Order: sequence, then structure tokens, then C-alpha cells
Amino acid sequence: MRKCRFVSVVLLQIILLMAWAVGTTAAEEAKPLTLVESIGIALQNSPLADSAAEGVKGAEAQQKESFTGFLPKLSASYSYTRINEEPAFTFPGIPPAVPATTFKTGTKDNYTWNILFRQPVYAGGGIAAAYETSKTGVDIARTAVMQTKLDIVLEVKEAYFTILKARRIMGVASQSLMRLTAHRDSANAFYEAGLIPRNDLLRAEVELAAGRQRLLSAENGVAMAEARFNTLLRRNIHAPVSIEDSMEESVESGPLDSCIAEALKTRPEVKSHQLRLDQAKSMVKQAKSEYYPHVSLVGSYERYGDTPGVAGSPCRDQENWQVTAVANWNFWEWGKTGYRIDAARSRENQADAMLFALKDQIALEVKNSFLLLQEAQKQLPVAKKAIEQAEENFRITNERYKEQVGTATDVIDAQTILTAALSDYQNHIGDLNIARARLERTMGVDFKNRP
Repeated sequence: MRKCRFVSVVLLQIILLMAWAVGTTAAEEAKPLTLVESIGIALQNSPLADSAAEGVKGAEAQQKESFTGFLPKLSASYSYTRINEEPAFTFPGIPPAVPATTFKTGTKDNYTWNILFRQPVYAGGGIAAAYETSKTGVDIARTAVMQTKLDIVLEVKEAYFTILKARRIMGVASQSLMRLTAHRDSANAFYEAGLIPRNDLLRAEVELAAGRQRLLSAENGVAMAEARFNTLLRRNIHAPVSIEDSMEESVESGPLDSCIAEALKTRPEVKSHQLRLDQAKSMVKQAKSEYYPHVSLVGSYERYGDTPGVAGSPCRDQENWQVTAVANWNFWEWGKTGYRIDAARSRENQADAMLFALKDQIALEVKNSFLLLQEAQKQLPVAKKAIEQAEENFRITNERYKEQVGTATDVIDAQTILTAALSDYQNHIGDLNIARARLERTMGVDFKNRP
């Protein structure tokens, strides 16, 4: 009996422990995502971020490849040659006393094994310029990673705030439907009492149906926004979305000139174009190196034999080696090097011009984003005042209708005005937060260091 009671107590404890674990897991799953957490998930799972990271790896590999230009090169070869008859030299004698004598100078089978060593000594700065070009390419790839991340951050912010805005709009549509339902019920009661004509009741029914359609459209907008959010985070497109409502109604952006200066300093696109300009200058140096001689130190070691083991032969030593200093100088190629330098300088000038154009474009983007943010900020007080007036108008109109002083049309018009005012206000809040996110992107500001 005691044993059974003990087993029952143990089973009860296990069941309670499992229930607690399930409840804890469910609570963790139900915890809403913050904006920072959403951005972190998107950056971790984004294939675009992975692609940009692979670009860095490729650029680093090219840099290592260019560095090998400074190092010695080793090559080896093994060859076999068969000739039709053994080489020989015949020394004529003095007839008739001294007959002619034939000396063997080679063999029919000839095997050669060779190792060649080549060390560049001077290349007119071409090797160093090529390495500098590839090194700059790594920095360009890294700026591309940052640019990709900033684009992903902006997309997540837009999707995040779009969901919040759509949910608030859905809430407004739901409240509107409740008011329209209450008005329809009042109209129905008045109609049954013979106080209003049937036309007023039909008008209330029509507006109620339109309210249901607006709510359905708002729900569809929420679903589409959530689908986009799930796609950016690489989640199941049908997964439920739980996020914190972190939209703000007031945003500080700082002076416009400060925003432009910050953008020109931090935007990865500016850094990338500056690096491309540096890369073009290195390519000019690389082209100029063709004007100078290229000096190399060449060494070779060779083994010879008449058998595959290259163990020598009666006619030739088994091995030999040599070291040679070689200078190559192409001093006349009909202006080929000059044309190459001109082409490289044109690319340098092109990169310089594109950098100036980019800075102007960035300044314009920052100003446009700044003005849109200021516009959204200024619209909020106006929209809030419009809500107060619309609510008071609806209250008075509804009371007049209940007293049968006003008409059903007046109530519906007041309801429409109130719904529009509430929707506009929520739209302005969403637009304000999205405008701030776009300004941050044009400034090149990371989401962890928002202004």
C-alpha cells in the first residue's frame, strides 16, 4: 500500500514538472519579438547577407592570390626523347695507316628531370600595385556587406511598423463596425416603432455591410504585412506573428546639415566609391610598371640518364645546375603601354566623378527623408485635433438622432468622418516611424545606434 502511494506521489510530481515545462515553453514562444530581435533574426537568416559574406571570402582569396606574385615560383618537368640512331662523331684517319675512328656522343633513349626556380626581383612596381588593388577589393567587399545589412535592417523596420500600423487600422475598422452595428440596431428599433422610414434603415444596413468590407480589407492588410515580415525573417509564411508595439509618436532627428554630414561620413556607398577610386589609382601604377624592365632570378637543377631512373649515361653527366639573372624589357610595342595607362586614368577620372555625384545624391536623399519625417511629425497634432472634433461631432449627432432631432444620414456622415480621422492618425504614426527608419538608412546609421 505504501509502495503504491509512493509511486502515485512520484507520478504526480513528474506530471506537474512536465506541465511546468510545457507552460514555460509556451510562455517563451508567446513572448513578442522586439524590433532589435527581429532585425537580428533577419540578419542571421538572410541569404543576401550570406551572399555578401561570400563576396568577402572571394575577395580575400584574390588578395592571397595577388600576394603570391612576391614569392618564388617552382616548376618541375620530366621528359623522354627517343631518336632513330645513337649520336656519334667520326674522326677521319690518315689512310692507309690510320683508319677512321667513330666516337659515341649520345644514346637513343634520353630521360630528363628538371626543377626550375624563378624569383621576381623587380617588376616596376607592378606586383605591388596588383596586390594593393586586390587588398582594396577586400575593403570594397566588406562595405558591400554593410550596405546589404543596412538594406535588410530597413526592410525589417518597414515590415515591422507596417504590421503595427495595419493592426491599428484594423482596430479602427473594428470600432467603426461596432458603431455602425449600434446605429443599425437603433435604426431598426426606430423603424419598428414607426419613427423613421424604411429607407433610413436600409441606409444603415448598407453602411454596416460597407463597414464589414473595410474590416475584411484591414484584416487582409495585416495578413499581407505579416507574410512579408515572416519572409524577411525566413520563417514559415503562415507562422503567427507576435511583436511589441514600439511605435513612437515623437521623433528627434537633429539638424538637417548634421544629418547630411553624418551620411557622408558613415554611408558604406561613399566608402565603397572612395575605395574604388583608390583601386583605380593602383591600376594606373600597375599599367605604368610596363615601362620598366622586369628582373628575375632563375635557377634550375637537372638530372639526365638513358634509363627512367635518370642515373646518367656514358655520354653525359647525371646532373647539373645553374643560376641566371634575367632582365626582360619590352621597350617598343607601338604605344600599347601608353594606351593602357590612358585607359586606367580614364577609369580613375570616372571613379572620381562618380564619387562626387554620389555625394550629391546622398545629400538629396537625406534631405528628402528629413522633410518627409518632419512632415509626418507635424501632421500628428493636426490629426489628433481632428479626432477630438470628429468624436465630439459624432457624439452630438448620435444624441440628436436618438432624440429624433437629427437624421440617419447625419449619423452615418459623422461616423464616416470619425473613422477617417482615426485611420489618418494611425497612418501618420506608422508613416512617422517608417520615415525615421528611412532617414536612418540614408544616413547609414546602424539600428543599434539610432539618432
